Amino acid sequence: VPATRVELTVSCRQLLDKDTFSKSDPLCVLYTQRPGCRQWREFGRTEVIDNTLNPDFLRKFVLDYFFEEKQNLRFDLYDVDSKSPDLSKHDFLGQAFCTLGEIVGSAGSRLEKPLTGIPGKKCGTIILLAEELGNCRDVATLQFCANKLDKKDFFGKSDPFMVFYRSNEDGTFTICHKTEVVRNTLNPVWQAFAIPVRALCNGDHDRAIKVEVYDWDRDGSHDFIGEFTTSYRELARGQSQFNVYEVVNPRKKMKKKKYLNSGTVTLLSFAVESEHTFLDYIRGGTQINFTVAIDFTASNGNPSQSTSLHYLSPYQLNAYAMALTAVGEIIQDYDSDKMFPALGFGAKIPPDGRVSHEFPLNGDAANPACSGIAGVLEAYHRSLRSVQLYGPTNFAPVVNHVARSAAEVLDGSQYFVLLIITDGVISDMAQTKEAIVNAAKLPMSIIIVGVGQAEFDAMVELDGDDIRISSRGKVAERDIVQFVPFRDYVEGGGSAGLSMARLARDVLAEIPDQLISYMKARGIKPQPATPSPDPP
Repeated sequence: VPATRVELTVSCRQLLDKDTFSKSDPLCVLYTQRPGCRQWREFGRTEVIDNTLNPDFLRKFVLDYFFEEKQNLRFDLYDVDSKSPDLSKHDFLGQAFCTLGEIVGSAGSRLEKPLTGIPGKKCGTIILLAEELGNCRDVATLQFCANKLDKKDFFGKSDPFMVFYRSNEDGTFTICHKTEVVRNTLNPVWQAFAIPVRALCNGDHDRAIKVEVYDWDRDGSHDFIGEFTTSYRELARGQSQFNVYEVVNPRKKMKKKKYLNSGTVTLLSFAVESEHTFLDYIRGGTQINFTVAIDFTASNGNPSQSTSLHYLSPYQLNAYAMALTAVGEIIQDYDSDKMFPALGFGAKIPPDGRVSHEFPLNGDAANPACSGIAGVLEAYHRSLRSVQLYGPTNFAPVVNHVARSAAEVLDGSQYFVLLIITDGVISDMAQTKEAIVNAAKLPMSIIIVGVGQAEFDAMVELDGDDIRISSRGKVAERDIVQFVPFRDYVEGGGSAGLSMARLARDVLAEIPDQLISYMKARGIKPQPATPSPDPP
């Protein structure tokens, strides 16, 4: 399921003029690639605009957006000279390449790039604007009470609860909410509850919503008290005389002439809020800071031997470099300065040979940040030549290193992602659990990629998908760890590109929800989008 859909608007400035007697008649063609596939496929075309070198195309491109995938895009511009759909019959005006993440991650989700592709010519610029399509993200919060409900229990009063149903196109009903049971009363006040508007009415504000009121019985044979119908539009009027409903039991109504109702239900409050999405925060300027931590313990094997997980072959990247590149290439689109701190752990470091569990790969303790993913790889290769692989395998120091940075910016302007690449067997489980439980309160997530053939049972425990991780009786506030074994992505054969795209997808898929869960827990709303200045 795509996280969301994004609408791209294309404009160009100062295109080449290919027409002798008038200006060019531009058309933009968008091409996309399947993940891990080199082949470009035509996705769509804008309309043609006559006689302009500065087109603002009206026809938009609507794309599914996946944070966890590298979605490559190519925009080709043509000057259209005839009605022919065959592009080779028209003049090529230049092209631009980018990823969808690059557009979305730019200030105000607006990216400007020079058009290239015609040697020796300035082809002008392309301006790409991404907007998320709001597919009814509203969440309604409702609270109800009831008065004088029918008494259904022989001893004592009723134990009422309500069940809400939305109606479908074909007239059937689908359950969408159940309140809690309020014990032993005919005048219950239920707790307020939040529900996506989509779930209540599927976006149609006039569609019927049916509500049934029951008396709860321990054996599950709940007694029907009565029902009423309303609609989202009615409920949205809030607390008023229109939102007091008679609860009617149709069977009683048919039997008894004098029957009025089985009580009333009153709407006490109604509020609606828009759920904020990952892209709302990115558009509002939240930056994702990416830190890498690499395992330099002796169990990886001697780097000068080809059996080592750290072996530097002139022909191909080792597992550490592949995992780092796959994840880093996607995250870098969301980090404007492209400076990535890179740490190592478990080695004896020069000059004195002391064992360190958080040493900077670039040798600069004051500033361990490297420029771009290429800079991280270079520092990694340099470190391998200068340190001695040793042990034990301690994660807590690098987790706490990133946590210290995250603790300084709790306002939602930055979110930290730590990628730990390790050959597995962890030595400081208790300390790492404690570090993760503390980090769960901070704007950070941890990705662990296990390389080599070890048993990764401890990593699965840290992942916390099945059982939320705890330390000294304190349970982590959110699940912030995602673990995958590297071998699952290389052993099946197939192209390396495709399997690395899959690896990145699996480790990054949880990040958007983890970021939102932090923001929600702290009550942080996204900033309004920061537009970059318009070009002259």
